[in-house]
Amino acid sequence: MTAALPLPLQTAWLIPLYGFAGVLLSLPWAAGWIRRTGPRPAAYLNLLATLVAFLHGSLAMRAVFEHGPASLSFEWLQVADLHLAIQFDLSPTNLVALELVTAMSLIAQFFGLGYLDKEWSLARFYALVGFFEGAMSGVVISGSLFLSYFLLEMLTLSTYLLVGFWYAQPLVVTAARDAFLTKRVGDVLLLMGVVALSAWAGAMDFPSLYRWSAEAAASGSLSPLAATLLGLGLIAGPTGKCAQVPMHLWLDEAMEGPNPASILRNSVVVTCGALVLIKVMPILQYSPVATTVLLLIGAVSAIGGSLVAIAQVDIKRAFSYTTTAYLGLVFIAIALQLPSIALLLLFAHAVAKALLMMSVGSVIATTNCQDITELGGLGGRMPATTSAYLVAGAGLTGLVPLGCFWSFGLAAEVLVQQAPLFALLLLATNALMALNLTRVFRQVFLGAAQPKTRRAPEVNWQMALPMVALGVVVLLTPQLLSQLDPVPGIASFSPAVAVAVLGSSAAGVLVGALLPIHKSYARSILQPVRVLQDFLAYDFYTDRFYRATIVALVAGLARLSDWFDRIVVNGFVNQLGRLSLVSADGLKLSVSGQSQSYVLTAVVAIVLLLASLSWVFG
Repeated sequence: MTAALPLPLQTAWLIPLYGFAGVLLSLPWAAGWIRRTGPRPAAYLNLLATLVAFLHGSLAMRAVFEHGPASLSFEWLQVADLHLAIQFDLSPTNLVALELVTAMSLIAQFFGLGYLDKEWSLARFYALVGFFEGAMSGVVISGSLFLSYFLLEMLTLSTYLLVGFWYAQPLVVTAARDAFLTKRVGDVLLLMGVVALSAWAGAMDFPSLYRWSAEAAASGSLSPLAATLLGLGLIAGPTGKCAQVPMHLWLDEAMEGPNPASILRNSVVVTCGALVLIKVMPILQYSPVATTVLLLIGAVSAIGGSLVAIAQVDIKRAFSYTTTAYLGLVFIAIALQLPSIALLLLFAHAVAKALLMMSVGSVIATTNCQDITELGGLGGRMPATTSAYLVAGAGLTGLVPLGCFWSFGLAAEVLVQQAPLFALLLLATNALMALNLTRVFRQVFLGAAQPKTRRAPEVNWQMALPMVALGVVVLLTPQLLSQLDPVPGIASFSPAVAVAVLGSSAAGVLVGALLPIHKSYARSILQPVRVLQDFLAYDFYTDRFYRATIVALVAGLARLSDWFDRIVVNGFVNQLGRLSLVSADGLKLSVSGQSQSYVLTAVVAIVLLLASLSWVFG
């Protein structure tokens, strides 16, 4: 079967390896073996590897559109009734996602040449990005849950390394640790689901899992409790990867890493987690409890993330929470068995959010400041960055007919008929996003120049060029989305829905334009307003709640275990040892040292042993 495929499809398994090859190519510079040339050759080699991955993916996608979907399978392990293989699903959707990953990685790496121009450990950064890209590329074309889980673990590790890139800063170390541990919670629960499925289904490729779940549901062999626990385990991993409530705090802290990594993290990393959830969606439909939990997670994340974003003064955190909000809408679409809507939202959000984070990175690189209350007047000084921000904002809201306008329109058209409450939630999320974008735009790009922005120039060409190129892609998003195979025509929603989407966007822009944004209003002097501001700014005090509940419980159990180990276990062993010493001291005084005494003792012991055995068996 593989031999009959076109060459780009036969060798598609190489595409994730290009990113990993970049790690090896960067190693001589990252390890300091080559110093004379500086670290930039490592960056160029990674860019070349990513470009090759993008071109290879383009050829594979063209072959799939011409010849139809294909799959690759490589035997790995077969023990008893367990069959494991490394499988890749080369469907149009997966290859479009692969192109998205490689294209965003290429743009972010090019952007990083300017952003990290004077970074002494540039080679190490590009090696980590190559590792990041390889894991993401493998996730999106993975054809088995086993391989998906393995690559998601690699994503967790690469997130930890990239967030902790500037490891000399204590806050960065804490952020990397928290991001790693938070994701590990979801990964461990997902592992439980993977192990359970491997035992029940006997295979880990998605088609086999779909057949098994359908047969188990029809025959009733899978109890409701088992189906619920299995569904919750499969949900937990993507929940952590997509920064959804209650495992959302890591994305905010991950903003301590370099901005080029934040571009990927807010656009394609969360997309990879959502794609895994879409792949297990046919299994989740047999658990009503898991579906309800998924809906609840999506709804709370969409509204909660949007509200928290409005109260942030750090420009990166102001938009990291909106990633949580948008992925919440994707979770709702998946829970309602609407994969086409979920894919539209994912792809439209990914390209626009990447452009938005690039404009944010340009502001930070120029001003060395992330506090929006200390910025202002950059609109006339940084035209390319301002244009990128406006295009990205238009692409993320339903204000003009770009990607998210069509995505929201299609989603609202379906939700009005199936779940009207979630249609209102979608419109509210859109309005809050428009409000947040307008608020930040006024604070950063309009108004009088501040001390940190008076001499702010436009960014260098290595940062401006990818911004302009991605801006063109955002403008062409509707045409690109229309080429997706499982997505219906993007103009198939009613004028009333279009008016509702435009109206919610306009309302958000209007409120954002009227909000007071003076620095003195950053924290109101009115107690009720200040309490609300702090409640949102500190993310509903979620971290404090965790410290008072889960962390306190774990710390208490740890202290109890430590006390039991020191007092009970060690105490028993120490007392037993002291008793042995005291007994030995007493016995040594009663020993004569004569050999006949030892012989007599041994004979008596043997007689007693034989007598006891004869009594037992006699």
